[in-house]
Amino acid sequence: MVRWRIQRVRVSPEEAGLCGCWQFVAVWREQQKLRKGEVIEEHQEYSFYATSAAPKQYTAQRLLQFIRDHWAASENGAHYRRDVSMGEDASRISGRTGAYVMATLRNLLLGLFELQKHRHKTKARSFPGWRRRLTDTQKLQLITRRI
Repeated sequence: MVRWRIQRVRVSPEEAGLCGCWQFVAVWREQQKLRKGEVIEEHQEYSFYATSAAPKQYTAQRLLQFIRDHWAASENGAHYRRDVSMGEDASRISGRTGAYVMATLRNLLLGLFELQKHRHKTKARSFPGWRRRLTDTQKLQLITRRI
C-alpha cells in the first residue's frame, strides 16, 4: 500500500531565488508492505520540488500526478535500462566526474541501439542481445560513422 500527500507553498521568483519559480512542493510518500493483512515493512520519504507552474494552474492532485508520472518514466525508462542492461547500480565508480562520464557512455550505447532498431539495422530485441552480437569491428564502425 502506498500513500502520497502533497503540500504546496506559493512563492515569487524573488522569494525563491529562482527565475520563474512560483511554487515549492513537498511530497510525502509512505509505503507499507503487507502480508496477510499485517504490516511487515514500512518506508517513508519526503521529496521537494520547485515549479514554474502558477499556483492555480493545476490542482494539487494533478501536480502530484505529474510528479509521479515523471519518476515512473525515469525509473522505468533510461535508469532501469542502464541498471538492468549494464549493472549501473553495482558500479563502484564513486567520483562525480567518472560517474558522469560512465552515465554518458551508457546513454550513448542505448541511443545507438535504439537508432539501429529504428533504422532496421538489427534484429535484436534487447540491448544485451544486440551488444553480444556485435563484433569489435562493428562496434568501432558504430562510433566512428557519422550518424
